[in-house]
Amino acid sequence: MKAVIQRVCHATVTVEQEIVGDIKQGLLVFLGVGKEDTKADVEKFVDKTIGLRIFADQDGKTNLSLQDMGGELLVVSQFTLYADCKKGRRPSFINAGEPEKAEQLYEYFIECAKEKIKKVEHGAFGADMKVDLLNDGPFTIVLDSRELA
Repeated sequence: MKAVIQRVCHATVTVEQEIVGDIKQGLLVFLGVGKEDTKADVEKFVDKTIGLRIFADQDGKTNLSLQDMGGELLVVSQFTLYADCKKGRRPSFINAGEPEKAEQLYEYFIECAKEKIKKVEHGAFGADMKVDLLNDGPFTIVLDSRELA
């Protein structure tokens, strides 16, 4: 799995001019599922994502996680995180998960997150989505499940 995680003041995702996901302060996660990902990868990835200490405490230090500060989570599927641009100018997505499996793991990510975070919103898998956000910081982190301990 790969993710681009952004700390946001607020974020929304729209499909066909209708807002389908809307959060206030928290994390916006663009989530890509790879061919070799499993449910175990998802569980580890959820824990890492919501446990990242990237929110300010009372002293202004980044010591609080999403769980600690009661933040909200917006998850948007993005297979393009698996773009391979080594050759030519047209990206290859050969390492992205097959759509059926990727959707199952995306939904599992949301399910696991909902067990730990009060408000979890999400986009529509495979849809043309418009994402609007106010990045807080800016603070952006890129995670790859193959690089996590």
